[in-house]
Amino acid sequence: MIVTDRFRLVPAAYVLLLRDGPQGTEVLLQLRAGTGFMDGFWASAAAGHVEDGESVHRAAVREAAEELGVVIDPADLEPLTAMHRTQATGLPVDERVDFFFTCRRWSGEPRAAEHDRSEGVEWFPLAALPDPVVPHERQVLAWLAGDAPVPAVAAFGFDADGARPRLDR
Repeated sequence: MIVTDRFRLVPAAYVLLLRDGPQGTEVLLQLRAGTGFMDGFWASAAAGHVEDGESVHRAAVREAAEELGVVIDPADLEPLTAMHRTQATGLPVDERVDFFFTCRRWSGEPRAAEHDRSEGVEWFPLAALPDPVVPHERQVLAWLAGDAPVPAVAAFGFDADGARPRLDR
């Protein structure tokens, strides 16, 4: 039996490439362009939907190869946080679960490999991020830069009581 009336989430994998720089830990970000979502914002240099039949780890490795031209061993992916988020539109496509990984080891020189979807990549100190950054990603990067532990599971876009904001407000 196929169930079609249950709540659905779109899973995505994010890879935050990190390195040590002169001003502390740096993260590689990509300037979004031509995607139709948050174009003109800085974002994780490698991120995308988990495709049918692949694990989130495989998706992370695939996205890093497709978007940055780098090869990552899945063993080098460090789980950072899982974020349940909503755009509060009520549309299934806007209900997400994002899996964030950090990575400090890869093969190849990171570059913007999808020129029709990016205006380039650049390294930034975690303490001095550019503006604007995609809001839910900025939150994860702020946690990563802070002194407190990054939450293992987080929510974004929900009311203080954990409910999705009502659409009629």
